[in-house]
Amino acid sequence: MDAKVTRDTRSSRLPANLLRLAPSTWGFLATMLIVFVAVQLAISERVLNSFWETIIRQGAVMAIVSLGLNLIYGFNGQFSLGQWGFYAIGAYAAADVTWRWDQAHSASGLVVLFLLVGLAGVWFWFLSRQLARVARVDALTAFTLYLVGMIVVAFVAIYLGQVLTEPVAAVLGVLPPGLAMQVVFVLAVLLAGALAAEVSFLFGLPVLTLGSDYFGIATLGFTIIVKVLLDNSDTMLGFAEMKGARGMVGIPQLTSWAWVFGFLVLTVIVVRNLLHSSTGRAIVSVREDEIAAKAMGIDVARYKNFTFVLGSLLAGIAGGLYAHINGFLHPDTFNFIKSFDPMIVVVFGGLGSVTGTLVASFAWALMLEGVLRLFLPQGFETWRFVVYPLLLLIMMLLRPKGLLGTFEAPFLRQVLPPARRPAVSENGPRVEAPTAAGSVLPNAADPAEGQGG
Repeated sequence: MDAKVTRDTRSSRLPANLLRLAPSTWGFLATMLIVFVAVQLAISERVLNSFWETIIRQGAVMAIVSLGLNLIYGFNGQFSLGQWGFYAIGAYAAADVTWRWDQAHSASGLVVLFLLVGLAGVWFWFLSRQLARVARVDALTAFTLYLVGMIVVAFVAIYLGQVLTEPVAAVLGVLPPGLAMQVVFVLAVLLAGALAAEVSFLFGLPVLTLGSDYFGIATLGFTIIVKVLLDNSDTMLGFAEMKGARGMVGIPQLTSWAWVFGFLVLTVIVVRNLLHSSTGRAIVSVREDEIAAKAMGIDVARYKNFTFVLGSLLAGIAGGLYAHINGFLHPDTFNFIKSFDPMIVVVFGGLGSVTGTLVASFAWALMLEGVLRLFLPQGFETWRFVVYPLLLLIMMLLRPKGLLGTFEAPFLRQVLPPARRPAVSENGPRVEAPTAAGSVLPNAADPAEGQGG
């Protein structure tokens, strides 16, 4: 009876709690709803043609991958050029799952990827708990143990996938074909992001011990390795459907404006809530001063790894969404030159600014792929890669902190607690700093207080 009363009480509080949302939250939700409806109406009424619709969807995808990099570089201070590599992993992993379901009418890609991600996550959790009990395990030893387990897990996932593919396909076959395709698509995008996160965890174990510049070079090398593997994915990796350097075709075009906008809003909310939490403050403290953060008891290595994995997760999800925009993937899309795009977006919008990253992502897509491509004279379209850097250079000279600097929209802005006003006594101001016993420490600037009578 008491449990039922408690549940009823909690359910009755939900509308009241919903009404107590901050005005900035209501403003954010209203703005997002207006933007979504306006763009959707423009697409439905053919005000935006397919070209501009694709540009907007690409801008939203770029915003997701750039928010992940902003977490790594802007808020945690790790200069990473590997975001594009995890973006590629997410794109090809999600595309392979949906291609097998749509073209080969098989759930093998979905089942194997699910088992691989799930079993690898269990292995990482188990091994991390065991290594926590052992003192002084160096990064290379831990990396070797994780990697060997990952390889074993991959073979187990492939074997079990052969057994479970038919039952899973039968379950999905009960659904209407369109709904089943959407379910496979969403699962593929999420699992592709999880795979990119697990790969980043493995890669980060030995690499995150390097300094900032060396870490950037190592992550750039990772992006180049991923691109080379994709060039030979049909021979070295055994994925004939990816067709290596010829490019993967036949990918279903499932990334609608609703899907990409929903993932973007969810990403913004997650990043905002993370940065406003104690974990977010610890992440920023590592950027500000690693030595001071260590002195305050913050596990610097743990927060570096966490931020790197979370940023890579967002990159993998963005890659999965991108793969289903045009229905075609080519390894040249993920070369090391393109890997600078999210870095440019983050710096252009302002390091450590979520609002700036959002604005710069859509500005990047609209300017580079839209305005410059259309309005440059015929035959001079490739000059947009000259005009765009010149505009960026001018902007950096005029606004070194980026387009919006450290500005944040009200919903994204962190509200700090009010400062404590000093109490005024006859001998001057006293700073109210409670000690362990709850007393008030005297102001060091007051010599009369410091003499102790």
